[in-house]
Amino acid sequence: MTHPQQNQILNKAQIEQKIIRMAYEIYEQNFEEQELVLAGIHQTGYTLAEMLTRELQKISPIAVTLIRATIDKAAPAGTPVQLDPETTDLQNKAVVIVDDVLNTGRILTYALAAILQYAPRKIEIATLVDRSHTLFPVAATYTGYSLATTLHDHISVVLQPDEVAAYLI
Repeated sequence: MTHPQQNQILNKAQIEQKIIRMAYEIYEQNFEEQELVLAGIHQTGYTLAEMLTRELQKISPIAVTLIRATIDKAAPAGTPVQLDPETTDLQNKAVVIVDDVLNTGRILTYALAAILQYAPRKIEIATLVDRSHTLFPVAATYTGYSLATTLHDHISVVLQPDEVAAYLI
């Protein structure tokens, strides 16, 4: 996927730096936890959760469990959120829901509703880019980059082996 360079808002080094900082913030806020569950929203949010998990494992003794939350972004109300693996015990656990971009908060609201069914002790949200256009009562606990955009702008986060960047489209 190629994007015009002039629209790049974060390059690979900047994203890696933000992920390291976010991992330290997550550790600082959860240092008393025995286990932390990172629930990455499929697809790019899950990749970001994988990256955060690797950083957390480097800097903390906390056991980190990674799960994938799959949501039909076109029709989230019509399809239940799938958590994989389904057998992950979330009861009384600290859960961090991870997504690449917080735009309106709609997708994160559906993820929250699905995870709340499992009675976690607390839920936090980590997002690489926060656009500050929330229409739902969702706020990121951990943010890599806050960016004021118009409602017509789109943020594309690419976390692939051959390209790591964020673009304003």
